[in-house]
Amino acid sequence: MQYLQQIAFILISGIAIFLFIKKVAEIRRNILLGKDEDLTDHKDQRWRNLMLNALGQKKMFKNPMVAVLHFFVYAGFIIINIEILEIILDGITGHHRLFQPMLGGLYSFLINVFEILAFLVLSACVIFLFRRNITKVKRLNMGELKAGWSRSDANYILLFEIVLMSLFLIMNAVDLNLQALGSSHYVQTSSFWISSLIQPIFSGMSESALIGIERFCWWAHIVGIFVFMNYLPYSKHLHVILAFPNAFYARLEAKGTMQNMPDIQKEVLYMMQPELAPTNVDPNAVMKFGAKDVQDLSWKNLLDAYSCTECGRCSSACPANQTGKKLSPRKIMMDTRDRLEEVGKNINVNKEFKDDGKTLLHDYITVEELRACTTCNACVEECPVSISPLDIIIQLRRNLVMEESNSPQEWNAMFSNIENNMAPWKFSPDDRDAWVNQ
Repeated sequence: MQYLQQIAFILISGIAIFLFIKKVAEIRRNILLGKDEDLTDHKDQRWRNLMLNALGQKKMFKNPMVAVLHFFVYAGFIIINIEILEIILDGITGHHRLFQPMLGGLYSFLINVFEILAFLVLSACVIFLFRRNITKVKRLNMGELKAGWSRSDANYILLFEIVLMSLFLIMNAVDLNLQALGSSHYVQTSSFWISSLIQPIFSGMSESALIGIERFCWWAHIVGIFVFMNYLPYSKHLHVILAFPNAFYARLEAKGTMQNMPDIQKEVLYMMQPELAPTNVDPNAVMKFGAKDVQDLSWKNLLDAYSCTECGRCSSACPANQTGKKLSPRKIMMDTRDRLEEVGKNINVNKEFKDDGKTLLHDYITVEELRACTTCNACVEECPVSISPLDIIIQLRRNLVMEESNSPQEWNAMFSNIENNMAPWKFSPDDRDAWVNQ
């Protein structure tokens, strides 16, 4: 019987790990559909960003209460999962609490730390469920979070974590009862701080019933973790993993700095100094400006899309969104990810991308949304995982203006003035200082 359990565990583990790696490889391929961008300079600063913003969650602490609760979930989830190493080795070798003989009293201390963290995670998840579904925090119930998957995803994750933590604590509580009965296979440990409080619920049960409950909780806990692991790549909670590379590869220049377009700069230079223009230019070469679809964005933009937590802090800080305009930076990121997933599925089916008649611009993100942006960088400043919705907005807007000549009349007048008068105003350069003589 024990050998059958070991074989079953190895099979389930192998399938879960294979499916997870397969999906992660697909996401990596999708991200690399974007244009190349070198973000490997100043590695000391990048490691600092990773430690402060991803690991330390620096920006989350602008709201201390939520930050502390989130830190409980985050730290608890990561640290408790260290225990999975023992569970996996137990499942493979057929042992129970493999590390206990090696660690002695330290083992009980570590399990107690894990139990406290499990209780904190469970409590925080209950509070977050309350905030989402009872008090209905505004940023968690905005229009772009349509009824269905967008709103349910977070609830599923929170409920999943509550179940996993509960199984962990119940498993330990039943284990204590089995130790008290002197059941073979259940090694003696000192009392556990949290599970000992629920241990009396299972007192008086037969040994076989306790073993059945303990085994059910053990299997449900580890299989649940495998299911959770494979759910993550389909969920916004993929940020649990991607927040780290996204913080490391964040752009380091000042937030107000916009990336110029070298091709346009060169065109202006060549108009002013024709002798510098290259002579070996291919007259049939097609030059593209800005971005129309996800393949025109950089890989960092696409990594941003997959890293988005959909927390809504960007949209809550956006002045355009606050004044009732259609722009929502969170929706920009969600739409980019949805389009990228659609492109990825297209590649899965056709082995390469086949034109489906859709683009990120127009089919997912509208002109009205793009024009509403004031480029104030509030969304970039607020994001806890170093995402820049503004960069995507600017690139899409460049495509509108420079590829489609699609811009408001007021902008066209300004463009014309800059072209003719070297300034946004309709004054000849020779008359620009005439006001001094008045």
